Amino acid sequence: ALTLPKPRTESNRTLSEWISILMQLQDKEEEEKREVILAAWSSLNHRERFIFNKIITGGFRVGVSQKLMTRALAKATGIDENILAHRMMGNWSPADTNFEDLILREQADERISRPYPFYLAYALDISYEDLGSSQQWQAEYKWDGIRGQLICRKGQIFLWSRGEDLLTDRFPEISALAGKMPDGSVIDGELLPYKDGSVLTFQNLQTRIGRKNLSRKMLENCPVILMAYDLLEYRGEDIRQQTLVKRRRLLENIIRPFEGDVLRLSPTIDFESWPELDEIRKMARKQNKSEGVMLKRTSSPYQVGRKKGDWWKWKIDPLTIDAVLLYAQQGHGRRANLFTDYTFAVWNGDQLVPFAKAYSGLTDKEFLEITKYVRGNTLERFGPVRSVKPNLVFEIAFEGIQASTRHKSGVALRFPRMLRWRKDKHPREANTIDDLKAMLHTFG
Repeated sequence: ALTLPKPRTESNRTLSEWISILMQLQDKEEEEKREVILAAWSSLNHRERFIFNKIITGGFRVGVSQKLMTRALAKATGIDENILAHRMMGNWSPADTNFEDLILREQADERISRPYPFYLAYALDISYEDLGSSQQWQAEYKWDGIRGQLICRKGQIFLWSRGEDLLTDRFPEISALAGKMPDGSVIDGELLPYKDGSVLTFQNLQTRIGRKNLSRKMLENCPVILMAYDLLEYRGEDIRQQTLVKRRRLLENIIRPFEGDVLRLSPTIDFESWPELDEIRKMARKQNKSEGVMLKRTSSPYQVGRKKGDWWKWKIDPLTIDAVLLYAQQGHGRRANLFTDYTFAVWNGDQLVPFAKAYSGLTDKEFLEITKYVRGNTLERFGPVRSVKPNLVFEIAFEGIQASTRHKSGVALRFPRMLRWRKDKHPREANTIDDLKAMLHTFG
């Protein structure tokens, strides 16, 4: 852009006009493309050429999440994030709309789509005996899916995630409830992959996350339900300050006509004592692929944000395996001078097979000690990555395991992290690939 001669003419074309011209060049001959580009350069100043060159080379595109873009637009325009998310939903393109119509102009139905703030539970950090009588609490499974809020107002359906992403278009099974649910209803629940009477794994759900275009095969392989566990609005009235018992009773009335379909009621767990519930909790992963249990005080209102006292999540212990450190890479930010990103391996006979990467779970002192080891025991370098002498053993914790054709080990772990450095273990005492496969058979 700076090395080209000064422009001979001046252009008053808009950005959208230039994009339209470039789109038409896709099927043209090389000579015609060349003529258009040279003509453009001769009419644009150096700043305009810079943008033009970025567009024609594909370098203008910057990866930004929809959530971040929505937040930035909210800050720039002063419009609420939820309203902007609603305005940008659906299939639109810059070719058939403009900024004013899409972003600045109020839409007739955006007010009816607004969700309520989610109520978030704390992890149980006290003894269950300190909770008092178990009869004062409702227990249900902590489902491993996407937290969602289903809104039905004026015959329309809106599905919001906890991260305030509008998901209606991505889950046609749920949007099909439009016109069927009672008007003025807002349900809090969990989007779960569900097939043949069983909840599938979160990894199954990941195959649908982020995809705008869903094939028939994908919908058949991974159908989704909403497991409903709370009711925030009933017949257009905000009922969040009513007790959990009352809200649950009204929720049951709404769900009853749909039970067994895409909308299901999250079952409560019958238990007589805390020790009995503890045993149920420990079996949650094997029972229905859930993460543990939720405890909700029966007299509690539906509050805003994360509050202690009335809602607790009592998760199961993570799966663990002992592994050998094989590769190390420097971290980022304040850890840029330390080797904090590791690749771990398990034994397959006499060979170490990589199976997981992790970068969290240790103290700064431990990271410093490992960094010294890496620098003194490097075998090879592959760009920023170093292979090291396989002498250090770590206990790796993770939330789930599934088969994977992309990984040499044949498995992929969910949320792997370092639980502790096993200085007491010799590398040959680390687990094997057969141990991972056994876990896959049990929990995959």
